[in-house]
Order: sequence, then C-alpha cells, then structure tokens
Amino acid sequence: MSKPRRIGDVLLQKGLVSDDQLRIALMEQKARNEPLGKVLVSLGFVTEATLRDALGEALAQESIDLTTVLPDAEAIALVPLEVAKRYLVVPISYQRDAQRLTLAMADTFNVVAVDQITALLGIQSEVQPVLAGEAEIAHAIDQFYGFEFSIDGILHEIETGVIDQQSLLAGNNEYSHPLVRLVDALIADAVKQGASDIHFEPEQGFLRIRYRVDGVLRQVRSLHRKYWSAIAVRLKVIASLNIAETRAPQDGRITLSLYGRTIDFRVSSLPTLYGENIVLRVLDRQKGIIPMEKLGLTDEAFTTLQLMMARPEGIILVTGPTGSGKTTTLYSILNAINTEQVNIMTLEDPVEYPMMGIRQSAVNEAAKLDFANGIRAMMRQDPDVILVGEIRDQETAEMALRAAMTGHQVYSTLHTNSALGAVPRLLDLGLHPDILAGNIVGVVAQRLVRKLCTYCREPYEAGDFERRLLGSDAPVGSATLWQAKGCARCHHQGYRGRLALMEVLKFDEEMDELLARRATARELLSTALAKGFRTLADDGVRRALEGMTSLDEVSRVVDLTARLR
Repeated sequence: MSKPRRIGDVLLQKGLVSDDQLRIALMEQKARNEPLGKVLVSLGFVTEATLRDALGEALAQESIDLTTVLPDAEAIALVPLEVAKRYLVVPISYQRDAQRLTLAMADTFNVVAVDQITALLGIQSEVQPVLAGEAEIAHAIDQFYGFEFSIDGILHEIETGVIDQQSLLAGNNEYSHPLVRLVDALIADAVKQGASDIHFEPEQGFLRIRYRVDGVLRQVRSLHRKYWSAIAVRLKVIASLNIAETRAPQDGRITLSLYGRTIDFRVSSLPTLYGENIVLRVLDRQKGIIPMEKLGLTDEAFTTLQLMMARPEGIILVTGPTGSGKTTTLYSILNAINTEQVNIMTLEDPVEYPMMGIRQSAVNEAAKLDFANGIRAMMRQDPDVILVGEIRDQETAEMALRAAMTGHQVYSTLHTNSALGAVPRLLDLGLHPDILAGNIVGVVAQRLVRKLCTYCREPYEAGDFERRLLGSDAPVGSATLWQAKGCARCHHQGYRGRLALMEVLKFDEEMDELLARRATARELLSTALAKGFRTLADDGVRRALEGMTSLDEVSRVVDLTARLR
C-alpha cells in the first residue's frame, strides 16, 4: 500500500488550488478546527467532487461518485437509517457469498463506525470502506432510504398531543414545537419535489399550500385556518421579518441546509383579504448554474452564441417573460467566461446565486442604489464585463448602452416576446436606432417547457393538423410524436423537469444597417431567416420531434400558428 500524502500537497500538485488559497484555508482551519477539505469546499476553492477524488489519491483509497451510483436495496436494508445518519455512511452493495458490505464513508478512518456496522452484520462479515463526499452522502441518505418528513404525523401530534417520533428522528432527536417541525417538513418536502416556489395562501376557512413544480402550480395540502397565524409567525421569524407588521408587504431571505447542500429561499409576504399571503422562492445553488453545453442549443445556435460572447464590447440581451430561465442562462454565460483575467461585476435585484470570483451587488432603493446609479458606480470599478439584472426604464437602458459603447461587454435581460421584439422595446424606451446599431451584439430569447417523463411517455403518429404545424421539419412519410401519460415517478403528471426553447439572433453589419434606418419587423425577420435564424417555434418543433416534450406543451408557451402553410 502506498504512503498517504497530504491533501494540500495533492491539490497543489494538480493545480487545483494556489499557494495563496491553501494558506487562507489553513488559517481558516485553525480558527474553525475542521478538516482541511471541508474548509476548502466551504470557501469555494474546490468542489465536493474534486475534493473526493483528491482525498482518494492522497489517502491511496478508492473514491466513489454517489451521483452516478444506485445502491443495492439489500445493502440499504442492512444498515438502519439512524446508524447511517450518525456515522454519515451509505451502503452501496452486499456480496452475500463473500459476506462483504461496500460502504461509502466521508471518513474512511472512522474505526468506531466500521466496528459498529460490522457488529450489526455479524462477526463473519467484512466492511469495505470507499470514500465519498459529505454532501453526496447526506443527499443519498435522504434519497435512498426513502425517508420523508411525517407531515401527517406532525398534524396528528398537534391535534392529539401524542408526540410524532418519526419527525423527531428526522431532526437532531431533540424535541421542538410541532409547528416548527411542520414548517420545516413542508419546506423540505417542497425542495425534495423540485418546487421552484412554495405558496401559503389563506382562504376564508382554510389555508391552501401549493408548490410550483416545472412551472405549474399544484395544490399539496389544505390545513385548518387556525394553524396559519403560528405558521406565518414561524416563517417570518426565520426570514428575519417584522412579526408585528401585518398590513404592509415585506421581503426577506432564509438560508437552510437541506439534503446535504445549502439552499436559499426568497420570502415575500403580502396582506390579502383573509390574512398575509406568503410565497417562498426556492434558490437552489446546485441547480442555479448549468454548463453552457447543457443549455440544449443546436450546434449552430451554440456557435452563434460563442461568437457573440467573443465580442469585446457591446450588449447581449436575454429576453423572455418572468420565470423563463433568463437568469440561469446569464449565469451559465458568466460562469463560462469567469477567469482571473476578467473582472466581472453584476447588479441584480436581488442577487440570487452567489458566484465565486464575481463582484455581485444588489439594488437597494433605501441606499439610492438603483440600476442606473449602480451602472455609473460600476464603470468606475475597472470592469471588463457588466451584468445588469434588468432593463426597466430609459435611464437604465441609456446607461447600459453607454457602458457597451465605452469598451465593456454588457449582459442584461428584457421582457419581450421574441428576440426581434427587443428592438421595438428599446425604441419604445427612448433609445435612438443610430445608437442601437453596432452596439447590440445579439439577443437570446427563451421559454421553458416541461420535459416528458421518459418512463411513461407514449409515441403516436402525427395527424394532418400536427404535420402542418411541423411543416418542413416533419420527416418524409410518417412523423412520430410523443404524449404525456403519467406514472408514480412523475407524480402522475406525465412531465418531469423542464428544458429551454431558445432562439439566438446575432446582429451583423446588414442587420445593423436595417436597424439604423428603422426597418420593419418583417424586414428584420426575413433577413435573419435568410442567414439561418431559427425561431422559438422551430426550436420547439425540434424538441417535440426528439421526444423531449409534447407538441401540446410547446404550443402552451409558443405560438405555432405562424408555421401553418
């Protein structure tokens, strides 16, 4: 067996951390009294996966990526949930003939854990530890043990006074008020189901709780009205809101550690007829930044976007309605260009996902920091790239264009229905076409559609009307489309997850000339189409033919009637 090496030396040798970063982490380690690897991850210097592989090499031990592993049900049954949580382990597989249990562990030198689990299995059994990341193990425990917070049990406890042991087991085995556990359980359940928003809506006689999953609201609970005042106070306390103020809107933020990772919630309360309506927006950092390659662009559109990003100055706009994934796309672009040679600054309302190496500021009306003033201030900070959260008014639009004209690369969002719709919107804000020409690098328009559940989707032959909608994209002969059915894996919705439909419009000299002389939308579109531009409807049809979504779902968010011939 080779001699173990220090984790810091391995990371330095591989060029994964710098001398300065290691020095900072070692100083922080002394203050926190935590393992060096955990400190490096919390500081954002390395990812959990990078640390796991480096630790495996440093300790000369095998490491495993739990995100790509499906543990054996027999192995899971051998180790009780409370033991797995106490020692932070996940059973992977059990070889009955050799009586050997492969066990994923965050600390493979935890002799006590190995001895305890060996005793559970029997004296003849052997435990083979493999290294895994802490966050991966915590998430795998929740996922593979099939544990869910007992919301019904907590409600029964509130009504009868009989303590619900299952919900206590989910916490730290310490008693807390059932209403506290009820709020925690509802939030955790929403995150587990992949909700983007949690709605607490008081009605005349009851409280309605709805989750927005894959862009569609779904009612999950109805509680008696008497619970609402205590639930509202609990939500306001953890969001640092004023519990005495019930007549004015309030905004706050919650940060929780769930399923082995940190998740933020943006909290908004609004007085309504029957009490305060509270909505939590789930900001899951793990899902917030998607590599550009996974945005789902065609090869042509991806190349076009890369050419737009290569321009050293000018403005790139991402357009679409609220909740269409504009921020996610912009973060993916920024993450792709985020190097130590580039100074990236953002001004957002509010900052949704913290990113390492990027200076992020939030709009603050109380401090008189709006988008226009914020851009002025940022231009004195020697930026290379500026992200403006949203262009809402003439002053912000003028400042963003001014930054683009003075040698900066500017990214921003705009509420329009299409990429070409950005032009009349900017003109409506009071910008001159002469200024726009040459300074708009390009526009990306997008919508989010639900993905068909791959386990239960059903194929069918496209009818005459559908073939007309497919147009020239339809294959010769018969065209196969897919429709939703519903199964247990997708909660009988037929859809699971979402994907983006995108159109990428690059402005070249010909487009700039048309823009400068106020060409009509029809002229701009015909010129763009002649250069290979594909619309949102075209991209939606492509996705429907690939079986990723249904034609009904595409038509829900995109107008396909223009394709009728």
